[in-house]
Amino acid sequence: MPGGRLTQQERQQIALGLADSLPYAEIARRLDRPTSTVTREVMRNGGPTGYRADLAQRATERRAHRRKPAASRGPEAAPLPHGRDAEAVAEYEETLTTVLMGQGLPKMTARVLTCLFTTDAGSVTASELARRLQVSPASISKAIAFLESQSLVRRERDERRRDRYIVDDELFYQSTIAAARANEQLVQTARQGVAVLGRDTAAAARLENIARFLDFIGESILRAAEQAREVLHTEREEEAP
Repeated sequence: MPGGRLTQQERQQIALGLADSLPYAEIARRLDRPTSTVTREVMRNGGPTGYRADLAQRATERRAHRRKPAASRGPEAAPLPHGRDAEAVAEYEETLTTVLMGQGLPKMTARVLTCLFTTDAGSVTASELARRLQVSPASISKAIAFLESQSLVRRERDERRRDRYIVDDELFYQSTIAAARANEQLVQTARQGVAVLGRDTAAAARLENIARFLDFIGESILRAAEQAREVLHTEREEEAP
């Protein structure tokens, strides 16, 4: 599998592929690159509608320039646990962040969630997040507030009375339930519109169809979540000695 940084010519090919509405996988095939490389490149440089090869090239050059001082301190960095390859881990974290951004998360929120997902302990403090991501505490606070509102993280106080932000398997279940419940409010609001706009109108029919669809989807998600809840814990139990 080819490695190394994308060249300016490859970025121009990506831009042409996006202009032709080609899927990321097809663009990657033509470049002989992993699909994740193309996806990450596009998402970090304006997205499919805003990507420009020249701007992406300059942004990459600026990032490389900023990394040079940090690289000189590389030998002092603590080795990663479990013999992990630091470069491979950084590459994966960037890929996961890009995927989360593609699903609608703001960039900083996606970076924070990636950090939590890839931490063995599954919990970090605000200061640890700020230090690892090299951002301000205010940026961390804003990202955490959003993640908490979506039931994607929970907060606990440790023995030193510091807030620790935690992800665990159960949160996936809670987040799914919260998303399904959010649909219920939209269903109710859509049906209010039916009465306001007149039941026999085209607009009312559209809202009623939306309400029925979301109602069915929401109920299906709730049933599936309950049935699949144990899957979140099964693998861990099977692997236990």
